[in-house]
Amino acid sequence: MVKTPVEDMFAIGDAAPDFTLESDRGEPVTLSNLRGQKVILYFYPKDNTAGCTTEAQAFRDHYDAFKAAGFEILGVSRDSVKSHCGFRDRQELNFPLLSDKEETVCRLYGVMKERNMYGKKCFGIERSTFVIDETGRFTAVMRGVKAKTHVDDLVATYL
Repeated sequence: MVKTPVEDMFAIGDAAPDFTLESDRGEPVTLSNLRGQKVILYFYPKDNTAGCTTEAQAFRDHYDAFKAAGFEILGVSRDSVKSHCGFRDRQELNFPLLSDKEETVCRLYGVMKERNMYGKKCFGIERSTFVIDETGRFTAVMRGVKAKTHVDDLVATYL
């Protein structure tokens, strides 16, 4: 069976595609190295924008509770490591931000979407989250999430 629409790329129980990206801490992060932990892998459009800041702050504020429940949180955008470092420091973020400047992982996870901004078509990241269990399989695939309420929804479901 061939899955063509992006929304049908992954189903609950599918293995999460492995990847390695550089983090804001200057180290590579490989998803498969986190086996044994649950992972909240979230994709966001851009550092230092209103919605992305709101979402990151919410993850920051609930990070200890997620860690206590066995989760690691990873944020991914196309921003550079340098940009991530500034964003992390300004917002006092306590979880890794991963740089996907080449859009490799964004495309692998199907989060790149055509958008219409100010009458111009462009491609950008659709705010999306993937919850991955200890064995590396999806337990949730969420696309087009809302920055203001998304983390509260995760808290209500997983904590």
